[in-house]
Amino acid sequence: MSKASFEIITSAKRESFVITKFDKKAFEAPFHFHPQLELTCITKGKGKRFVGNNMTGFENTDVVLIGCNLPHCWKLTPPDMKASAIVIQFNCDFLGESFFDLPEMSQVKRLLKRSESGIEFRGKTKEQIRSAMELMLEKNHFDKVISLLEILNKLSVTKEYVLLNKKNSVGIQSDDNRERINKVFAYIVENFHDEILLNDASSTIGMTPNAFCKYFKKMTRKTFMETVIDYRINFATQQLVETDKSVADVCFESGFRDMSHFYKTFSSRMEMSPLNYRKHFLRETDIEELSE
Repeated sequence: MSKASFEIITSAKRESFVITKFDKKAFEAPFHFHPQLELTCITKGKGKRFVGNNMTGFENTDVVLIGCNLPHCWKLTPPDMKASAIVIQFNCDFLGESFFDLPEMSQVKRLLKRSESGIEFRGKTKEQIRSAMELMLEKNHFDKVISLLEILNKLSVTKEYVLLNKKNSVGIQSDDNRERINKVFAYIVENFHDEILLNDASSTIGMTPNAFCKYFKKMTRKTFMETVIDYRINFATQQLVETDKSVADVCFESGFRDMSHFYKTFSSRMEMSPLNYRKHFLRETDIEELSE
């Protein structure tokens, strides 16, 4: 049974933040969180990205800013592919407690606030950030600080972004509640493909199943099983449009154990059957290609 891990990030004595190039092992990290903000650029690999309760496919050049204590992980598909990433991790006060309160830093301060929901950057912006982060690896300590500020400034003014975890009700909770719920989301992320057991989920935060169900709904405004189904349906929709797997394979790989239940649940959520969803997506894609 997987639990969310609290990651302790340390930096060298002469550094106020960390920039690191990771290989495939970093993608094996479980759903985790830490008080530092994290800017991640995927330089090789593809799969599924989990940020809070958001699940999205990712490919090379993925650039995402993760806010403080927002749980996240990247899972490769297939797991044995080659992969690498550049990651910058820093505290909000790495340049002093009041630095981002300066008038000149107002846009960057708003960026850091938005990062509480997780931000995916797109278009030319992510290409520029990838290049900047690659160059930053070779710079001295002083120039790294300047480069990070330039990167944050560029991210603060671009409109080429989307928020990933918009309904982040966990983010407004106390630190204790947020940490407890993050552990539950970690259990879901690591296990939604398989059988989900209420006893196992409740044990991650030391509660009885009955107390856990009430607590989870109070914190997230959804029942535990509604949240599990959200993940399974999200994964199923992506598999239907990104692969040519049979509907039966998609059903079982998404964590459903019964085809009729899968059809009924999917149709209720998406207002069309899994097969029609795939056909509709392919038809819309063909129309877009013809119009270009």
